[in-house]
Amino acid sequence: MTRERTFRSEAIVLKRSDFGEADRLLTLFSREQGKLKAIAKGARKPQSRKTGHVELFMRSNFLFAKGHDLDIITQVEMVEAYAALRADLVRTTYASYAVELLDRFTVEHDKHLGLYQLLADALGWFAADEEMLLPARYYELRLLSLTGFQPQLFTCVSCAETIAEQDQFFSAELGGVLCPKCQTADRRAQPITAVALKVLRFLQTRPYDAVKQLHLRRPVHTELEHIMHTYLTHILERNLKSVDFLHRLRQEARP
Repeated sequence: MTRERTFRSEAIVLKRSDFGEADRLLTLFSREQGKLKAIAKGARKPQSRKTGHVELFMRSNFLFAKGHDLDIITQVEMVEAYAALRADLVRTTYASYAVELLDRFTVEHDKHLGLYQLLADALGWFAADEEMLLPARYYELRLLSLTGFQPQLFTCVSCAETIAEQDQFFSAELGGVLCPKCQTADRRAQPITAVALKVLRFLQTRPYDAVKQLHLRRPVHTELEHIMHTYLTHILERNLKSVDFLHRLRQEARP
């Protein structure tokens, strides 16, 4: 059976780099094809009709032509620009974090409609919301759930007993919460307060419209971020560039 010479797909730009004298090499996450790489020919020319539609984070409809090694983008029509993500450095950094996480958890040509919609939603949150921390935590938990790494927050990962509403321990290695009597099951498990655990459970089980109504104190945000980044780093076995950059931004913003 011969494959189609052209195909269409809505996609979000994850990464881009210069290619040749006037082209761009794009890494896209598409609705119909999953993650893929493609060449936008002539996209670096000021007069190119593609130029304004292949910026980072943009969501567009693409027409692709099959190539020998890389597919070629022949037409592109913008769906959502998320302009605010490129106008503010903090928003840019959170959007970069979202696409970097998705990139690390996916392989090429593995279609996943749930992840595509989650990324599209998250870019919308980071473009419009005043608060960046809650959508970041919600995005992390949803992504982990969709990719098979959902942390266990309701029963102890060692003894399987229901977790009480009290201070517990979180084990990145075991993938969830340990009750106090099982703390030694992972001596590197870190403490997690009852408040932080309650918030994580809420984020894991509620829609975003409910989550964005929460108002948390800074120490709770700090604890949640530390726990989630520790867990993600353990799964991915590497640090994330966008996280390091975000930490540098915060340090520079301090008086």
